[in-house]
Amino acid sequence: MEAIIKPASTYQPTVYRILFTISVVHLLNDTIQAVIPALFPVLKLSMNLSFAQLGLIAFALNVTASIMQPFIGWYTDKKTSPFFLPIGMTCTFWGMLGLAFSSHYSFLLLSVMLIGIGSAVFHPEGSRVAHMAAGTKRGLAQSIFQVGGNSGQSLAPVMTALIFVPFGQFGAIWFTVVAAVAILLLLYIAFWYREHLQNHPRVVKPKATAAHADSKSAAKTRRIGVAMLLLLFLVFARSWYHACITNFGAFFLMNKFGMDLKHAQIYIFLFLAAGALGTFLGGPLADRFGRRNIIFFSMIGSAPLAMLLPHVNLYWALPIFLINGFIILSSFSVVVVYAQELVPGKVGTVSGLVAGLAFGMGALGSVALGNLADRYGLSFIMNLCGYLPLLGILTFFLPSDRKLREWEKTVIPS
Repeated sequence: MEAIIKPASTYQPTVYRILFTISVVHLLNDTIQAVIPALFPVLKLSMNLSFAQLGLIAFALNVTASIMQPFIGWYTDKKTSPFFLPIGMTCTFWGMLGLAFSSHYSFLLLSVMLIGIGSAVFHPEGSRVAHMAAGTKRGLAQSIFQVGGNSGQSLAPVMTALIFVPFGQFGAIWFTVVAAVAILLLLYIAFWYREHLQNHPRVVKPKATAAHADSKSAAKTRRIGVAMLLLLFLVFARSWYHACITNFGAFFLMNKFGMDLKHAQIYIFLFLAAGALGTFLGGPLADRFGRRNIIFFSMIGSAPLAMLLPHVNLYWALPIFLINGFIILSSFSVVVVYAQELVPGKVGTVSGLVAGLAFGMGALGSVALGNLADRYGLSFIMNLCGYLPLLGILTFFLPSDRKLREWEKTVIPS
């Protein structure tokens, strides 16, 4: 038996107060997550860490979230749990407290994993809240939700310059206050979530009998499976490039142009800030021009600049960081909506899988790229990652938006 939400026969309006609230919490959550890479330059000096050890810290954070997100999404697809959201943020609170006082590498990893657990709970459930509050504006709703996260991530370089350079690792203590505020906002959302479920109760859809399972439906299932694997591979490529810029871009600028840390972090901030704008506009553009088209544009459109970046002078580096941040992250929310429409009825599972894989693949990228940087240098990995967006050509093998709409009509969305 598959638990799903009863289809609405009446118009459901877009609930903007919930969308903007969950977006603010996403900003707070990802600001906390951004503390980890923001601390990299400080931790490298204070604890004498290698690039590989820094990559392992990113791995501990992101893989914790990556492994758990799909399972949490799967569980909440079966059984709704509105108060998972504030509970998850409580784990983040304790993780930040531990991070501020960590004096040993192992305790640092444990604290980071607690933050990862909080993120694993928040992202699939936050995406579900955005889906429930979207009404008919799914692309816009997911963009509002995701832009909060990308905006929070863009604050990492600013935090390095303003907080962690002067105050060091203990500056993380201030972010326990951020976590506390997020817990309060999530309690408000949890009560709305519970009320929404009371007004739109789940019903049970019987599993299809053998008589209904013909060769046509089996072929469709195979096509959906292949399309999901391809979509995840594209997330993989984008996440590695994103990890390269956010975790090692500042070191590359310092090494090539002799910048100081504060100046180099400004470039990373502008990349992420432009990416937040791209994330916000990507959803509405996808509603208008098609989700597959925006996914294709975000990858192929960024490829020429990504390949040029390691070879340009300082004058051209800044506009390339800005433009590429906007383009490559314009599909950030679109990929989530595309996955939800590819596998309707599994909002939590696919949201956790796509968002979780994005974090997880970025984590694997951090470890691999950190080791490559230690062995071959920063210029090598910047050149290598510049070719990753070219994999966006595979977008042409994804089902069209029209085909997704045809498939979605045969399944009741949750």
